[in-house]
Amino acid sequence: MTYRPADRFGLTRVISPVGSLPQQAEVISPDLPLAEDELKIEVESLNIDSASFHQMMEACGKDLSKLETHILDLVQRRGKQHNPVTGSGGMLLGRVTEIGPRFPVDEKPVKVGDRIATLVSLSLTPLKIRKIKKIHPTIDRVDVEAEAILFASGLFARLPSDLSDAVTLAVLDVAGAPAQTRQLVRDNDTVVIIGGGGKSGVLCLYEAKKKKKVRTIAIDYSDASVARLKKLGLADHVIQMDARKSIDVYEAVKQATGGKLADVVINVANIPDTEMSTILSSRQKGIVYFFSMATSFTKAALGAEGVGADVDLRIGNGYTAGHADLALNLIRESADLKELFSSTYT
Repeated sequence: MTYRPADRFGLTRVISPVGSLPQQAEVISPDLPLAEDELKIEVESLNIDSASFHQMMEACGKDLSKLETHILDLVQRRGKQHNPVTGSGGMLLGRVTEIGPRFPVDEKPVKVGDRIATLVSLSLTPLKIRKIKKIHPTIDRVDVEAEAILFASGLFARLPSDLSDAVTLAVLDVAGAPAQTRQLVRDNDTVVIIGGGGKSGVLCLYEAKKKKKVRTIAIDYSDASVARLKKLGLADHVIQMDARKSIDVYEAVKQATGGKLADVVINVANIPDTEMSTILSSRQKGIVYFFSMATSFTKAALGAEGVGADVDLRIGNGYTAGHADLALNLIRESADLKELFSSTYT
């Protein structure tokens, strides 16, 4: 069997601009043969990043047939599911069908036939879609017949036997958020979650509550999200508000905290223009963590400067060591979270 030369970061798959990494590239090649250190996946489902799915749905007028055409055209043109508006992708679930002889199986144990979820963005994953079988608009999932390629540097998790595929996919898609929450939140902190009613939001709230005497404030807009938050009881205070209205959010958080504002603010919203609500919710010297891929980091940096906010701005990193197991274990620990994910994301 003929293979391409080993290429840990997938550089030889970049078509344009030459010299860039696959994530930054405009176009990459998903074509065979594999490189010696790649593996091939028969893809079952794409879990599109929430900000990206929301943007594409709006651009297609919420018409699923138009969205199907949009996704097929995008992937055919770019060789990957990389939304040029949000810059984000998502992740996938599928079965390993071929492993290059130099893929690092000692470091990343895997065999042909294993069902895995990738933990690297679709924005860098070579992808070729043969057919879109079904779009699930309420959970940002697209069932497909497709094949993808994972580089030697790529991360993945083998699917657990005790959780459904749909729940696993939904949890792993946002696994970096609760893992970062564990690192950022300290005992006695006041924590604000912007977009607290979504899947990443509730996981962050649950993780934050593990610290001693932490006070949690969740902000979300929809009636369904607010009802979900109140039912779960993970937020000490729920604010129903449009997070794009920064002064309104600031006043609401100030009132809820007696003027002290938050020690940690975590943004997991799937819409743009929530940067200043996030920054204004933080006390001076507080931590502001943007996990949302709808974030404009230019707006955040210049906006913080403009209002004199001396805060620690953190960029969301979808990877933290051990984040997959950590996030899945939250579902195993909490019957309420398991029921929520099982009923909402299947």
